[in-house]
Amino acid sequence: MIVALLNQKGGVGKTTLALHLAGAWAAQGKRVTVIDADPQGSALDWSAQRAKEAVPRLFGVIGLARDTLHREAPELARDADHVVIDGPPRVAGLLRSALLAADLVLIPAQPSPFDGWGSAEMLKLLQEARIFRPQLVARFVLNRCAARTVIARETADRLADHDPPVLASRIGQRVPSRTPRVPDASSSTSTPRVTLRARSPLWPRKSIG
Repeated sequence: MIVALLNQKGGVGKTTLALHLAGAWAAQGKRVTVIDADPQGSALDWSAQRAKEAVPRLFGVIGLARDTLHREAPELARDADHVVIDGPPRVAGLLRSALLAADLVLIPAQPSPFDGWGSAEMLKLLQEARIFRPQLVARFVLNRCAARTVIARETADRLADHDPPVLASRIGQRVPSRTPRVPDASSSTSTPRVTLRARSPLWPRKSIG
């Protein structure tokens, strides 16, 4: 199956969701390939960072940011159980190619009016793709939902009868834990070091400070 995470609006969490979805399938023993179709190459950068830190990679990531994706992705899918496409923002040609390649399109959106407006252009491209792929399945995914907020509930209600519909499961707003190192009391110039520990094993540990 080829799953594409697409939205013309940037910053909605396409790359993060694509990598976690791939990681979840790989952890179940599935053969997974991630296609980084975003010219920014964030998924490729993530994969390179893991290699640099000698962190095991559960799945392969390849760059394929070109409008021949709809022809090349099915070839890659022959050697994988699942192919996950991390789509680009604001590149209509690439988006159209990804739509034609996919069996399932997930449209990440945050509970915000701006995300609703920004997704309108994506829905037009989806309608165009269904002229050639009438069987194409699509779903909205609510991402970064703060717990028990009115706007998250209202957004879910608005999308309940929408086409495409919204998935019942929502992705919560996760904040990395911070473990500061207490500075030496004898030194007035000590600077605390903050270590960010992501909750998912997909992410290498990074430190700032």
